[in-house]
Amino acid sequence: MGVSGCGKSEIGARLAERLGCRHIEGDAYHSRHNIQKMAAGIPLDDADREDWLERLSEELALARKGGAGLVLSCSALKRKYRDLLRQGDPDVVFVHLSGPRSLIEERMRVRPNHFMPVSLLDSQFRDLQPLDASETGVVMDVGLPPDELVKKVLECIDKT
Repeated sequence: MGVSGCGKSEIGARLAERLGCRHIEGDAYHSRHNIQKMAAGIPLDDADREDWLERLSEELALARKGGAGLVLSCSALKRKYRDLLRQGDPDVVFVHLSGPRSLIEERMRVRPNHFMPVSLLDSQFRDLQPLDASETGVVMDVGLPPDELVKKVLECIDKT
């Protein structure tokens, strides 16, 4: 979880590979309307995100039912979004990829062909509600090299 540009897709894919399980890129589940809205520089609201989060929650439920591991890359910015995802799997562990706005903006500026413009980064940070003590998860520094970050995530997952 985390704001756009924090590295969710890359870290999620690497983590899934290390765990030997499936990776779902949450952006692939957005409706055409949501993608067009974001591409136009208009932030999504809670209503825009509801169907998207429900589809992702269903994927978590299917994986749980099948006894399969799953890594989901998804912003999950607000507590109520994470609560909805937990309906699919109450044991989900959130990994909040966190870092300074300047670093994340720099990464967004150099990533090719992504619909999310840098102009929406501030709205993402405004919506972000960090994990609280009642949520199962860890906060990771996106300034770490990807391999080191994945290693630290795996160490934390082993402890949960």
